[in-house]
This record gives sequence, C-alpha cells and structure tokens, in this order.
Amino acid sequence: MTEPVTEPATEPATEPGPLPVLSLSPAGTRRTRPARHLADLDTDARRAAVAELGLPAFRADQLSRHYFSRLESDPATMTDLPAAARDAVGPALLPQLLAPTSVVECDGGTTRKTLWRANDGVLVESVLMGYPDRATVCISSQAGCGMACPFCATGQGGLERNLSTAEIVEQVRSAAAAVRDGGLGPDLRRLSNVVFMGMGEPLANYRRVVDAVHRLCDAPPAGLGLSQRSVTVSTVGLVPAIHRLADEGLQVTLAVSLHTPDDELRDSLVPVNQRWPVAEVFAAARRYADVTGRRISIEYALIRDVNDQPWRADLLAKLAHRHLGRLVHVNLIPLNPTPGSKWDASPAPVQAEFVRRVRDGGVACTVRDTRGREIAGACGQLAATARP
Repeated sequence: MTEPVTEPATEPATEPGPLPVLSLSPAGTRRTRPARHLADLDTDARRAAVAELGLPAFRADQLSRHYFSRLESDPATMTDLPAAARDAVGPALLPQLLAPTSVVECDGGTTRKTLWRANDGVLVESVLMGYPDRATVCISSQAGCGMACPFCATGQGGLERNLSTAEIVEQVRSAAAAVRDGGLGPDLRRLSNVVFMGMGEPLANYRRVVDAVHRLCDAPPAGLGLSQRSVTVSTVGLVPAIHRLADEGLQVTLAVSLHTPDDELRDSLVPVNQRWPVAEVFAAARRYADVTGRRISIEYALIRDVNDQPWRADLLAKLAHRHLGRLVHVNLIPLNPTPGSKWDASPAPVQAEFVRRVRDGGVACTVRDTRGREIAGACGQLAATARP
C-alpha cells in the first residue's frame, strides 16, 4: 500500500499560510519564491504598489486594463504609459513568470498542451481545448503533486512547490489571448471555461487558488471577468478545505476525484482517504452543495480490473444518490495510461455497463471526451518527459 500523504510539506491543506522564501524539491533543489506580480494583488494592493514606484494611483488601473482586459503582459506594448513608467513597472509588477518551452497540438488543432518553465526551473502544464460551443483551459495549481495517487503521472513525481496566484492566473491569461487570436480556429474567440484539473491538488494550495479564482472572475479591470459558474475546482477530498471553500461565497463547481466508492480500495488509489474516508468526503460535498446550490461533479477514472466492477458502479450510484440527490453528476474518465504504467483503461463494454448501472441508480453519468492521448495528454506526462 502507498504511504499516505495527507498534507504537502510546503503548505497545510487546512491552514494555508505564506510560501516560504526557500523550499526544497524532492531532489533537494532550492527553490526561490516567485517574484511579485500584478495578478498576485487585489485592486487596493496594486495602487499601493504603483505608489511605491512613485507613480500615481491611476497607473494601477491602466496596468490592470492592459493585463486583464487587453490580455497584454509585456510593458513595452503599453504605449499609453510613459517610457519611464514602463521601465519601472516591468520588473516590479509584470515580470515574466512562466516561459513556454513546448507547445504540442492534436485533435486537428483543437487541443494544445503547453509545458511551462518557471523562473526557478520547475515545470508545469496547461491544456487548451476547443469544443463547438466553448473554449476550456485546464490549468495547474502546483508544480507536481503530493497526493501520491499511484495511477496519476503527476503523483508519481511528487510535489515540488505551490504555484503563486499570478503563476496560476498567467496560464489562463495566456490561453485567453491564444483563443482571442484564433488559436482554436476562427469560430472560437473567447475563453469560456477554466478547470483546476492540471498538475497538483488545488485545495492544498488553498489561498492562492481562491485568490486566483477572484482574479479570473472579478469584473474588468480588476480581473478577467469570467463567470464563477464556468470555473471548476477539483480535489481528491481534503475535507476541511472543502468546508472552507463552501464558506467563501463563490459559485464555482466542485469536482471530487473519488475514483472508487469503497474505502478499502480508495486507501491505496487515493492515499489521503486514510485521513478523510469516503463518507466524510461525501458529507463535505453535501454541505458545499447545500451552501452554494451547485451540483457536485464526481470524477471517476475507470481503470481496467481495478475499480470498474459492476458492484462498484452500484455502490457509487447508491452513495451519490443518498448523499447528494439530484445535485450530483458522475464524470467517468477513461484512464490515459502513462508510459511504463501497469494501469490501463477499461474496455468499452465494461465502461458502457458501468455507465448503465450508475444511471439505473438514479444518478446522471457521462463519459468525459478524451483529448490529447497522442500528446502525452495525462497531466504530468509532458513534464515528466522533459525532466533530465
């Protein structure tokens, strides 16, 4: 059995605090804290920051309009600012935090996966996906992950560090600019959805993820102006953080990565279950649904001969219906195997039977549209192949 990892060393899940100035990656590499960025700051803090530079407060609003409304990140393009102001705000408020090192496409150009390198060398990924009616970006909240789920490519590499609020937001701003500029074709020009389902456990980087949601959803020029209902935050089941999120007053969708309805198997598939078992996870999800009125998404990676048995489908439907009633949707995910892994996707007939049984149990159930298999689409794969 995999040893449980309940709380990443860099930040407890229940009591988020500031990032340490220096942290250690699993390999022992010293990591420096990301530089301060405009997207780390709320409106008042931006005005205070430009005042520190000897600039008038209205320059903060100008910078915000450039970054959040015009999706510009290079001060050199902000010609309505004096040259001296551009020189000052560049390193102080608009440093480059992430550099794309690889961009790969598939699905006829409607899926684009970007590998980013942060200034301290850590690698993170985001995936931009175009559908007929929407453009969605899947983003990372941590470099690596400390949850140690054995079938997950990111979990196999361990946790390096939390991403800053601005590093999270920058993945979305870049995706929004790409969509606007026709990166997904002429018919999609606006990014509509954001899912925190990339590398990392979002609720283990709680404060920065919540701050990032505000930057994504606050009205321009304070933020990007996305709808909170178009943002999904996933978790493997950090129960205290789910309760805390319920009290934030947000309308984001909560996605619970359950992967099996029984504690015996989940203790090994999702080791944090040894601290917060299935019943507690469902109870926390129920409270989130009650407080927000939002439907809970249950994520379930279907793994051949591991969690795809008919009785597990029946139990999943029973628990989901009992705890969440109509406020639940099961999202089955055909496993995208990682190189050298013993884990594989369930056969199509097994998947179809699983779906049928969940639906017969009175719970809505669909199969996720798989994207990016030929470009190492499982989160963590591209970063893993780039590491020495």
